[in-house]
Amino acid sequence: MSASARPGWMEKPRPLTQAAKALALAAVVLLVCVPFLVIVSTSLASTQEVVDNGGWVLWPSEPTLDAYRDIFDGGIVTHALSVSAGVTIVGTLLSLACTVTLAYALSRPGVFGGKPVLLLVLFTFLFPPGMIPSFLLVKELGLLDSYASLVLPVLVNVFNLVVLRGFFQSVPEELYEAARLDGAGDWRVLVSVVLPLSKAALAVVGLFYAVAYWNSWFYASLYLESDHWPLQQVLRTYVVSGAGLTDATTGEATVTAPQTVQMAVLVIATVPILLVYPFLQKYFTKGVLTGAIKS
Repeated sequence: MSASARPGWMEKPRPLTQAAKALALAAVVLLVCVPFLVIVSTSLASTQEVVDNGGWVLWPSEPTLDAYRDIFDGGIVTHALSVSAGVTIVGTLLSLACTVTLAYALSRPGVFGGKPVLLLVLFTFLFPPGMIPSFLLVKELGLLDSYASLVLPVLVNVFNLVVLRGFFQSVPEELYEAARLDGAGDWRVLVSVVLPLSKAALAVVGLFYAVAYWNSWFYASLYLESDHWPLQQVLRTYVVSGAGLTDATTGEATVTAPQTVQMAVLVIATVPILLVYPFLQKYFTKGVLTGAIKS
C-alpha cells in the first residue's frame, strides 16, 4: 500500500505531534512523581528544615532518619504494621480460596442452584448493605474488636468473582472432558487443570484483594479499639489530627516535626504495595480482559 493510499490513522505522526505527546507525557509524569518526591523528602528532612520551608521539603539538604527512628521506637506503628500485614495475608488467602471455589462452581453448566446463587451474588453488588446494618450484623455475630471483622464481611468481592468465573468459562471444555475421562473429580479438575491455567487471573484478583485489605481503614474505625488499629487507620489519625507520633500517644514533645512523622508513616504504608505491584503488573491485561470479555 502506497503512502498516499494509507488511511489517516496509519500515517506516521508528524514531529510536532510527537513533541506534543512527549510534553504531555512528561507533564503527567511530573504530576505523579513530584508529590511522591515531596513526601519522601519531607520524611527525611530535619525539623528545622521543615519549619523553614513551611512544612514541605522538595529536596533535603541534610537527610536524616530521625522520623523513622521515632516511629519504630514508639511501637505503635510497628504493631499497626504487623496487624495490617497479618490481615492482608490471611484475608487475601481466605478471599482467594472462597472466590475460586464459588467462581468455579458458578462457571460449570448444570450446577444445581447455580443461577439463583449467581443472581443473589449480583444482587449484593447492585444493592450493598448500609453502614448501620453491617455494624449490627458484626455486633450480633460477636466480631466487634476482632480482626475477623476486617475479613469476614468483605470475604468475597463480586467483581473479582465475576472475573474469575469468566476466566474459568474460557478454559476449553475439552480439558474438562479429558480430566473426567481420566477419573478426576471436581476438586481434582480444579486443582490440577483449572488453577494451573489461571495464574494470570489469580495474580490479578489476589493483588486486588491484597490492596483492598492493606488500604482498608473504615471498618477498623467502626469495629476495632485503638490498640488494635491497622496501619492505615493509624496513618489517618496522625494526618487528620495534625500531631506528631509521640504527641498523639503520650502527650510528650516529639523530636521531629509532625509533618515529618506523618510523611514517614505514609512512606511506610505505601512502600509494601509499590514493591509487590511490579512483579504482578504483567498479568493485569491478560487476567482482567480475559475474564471481562468472557463474562
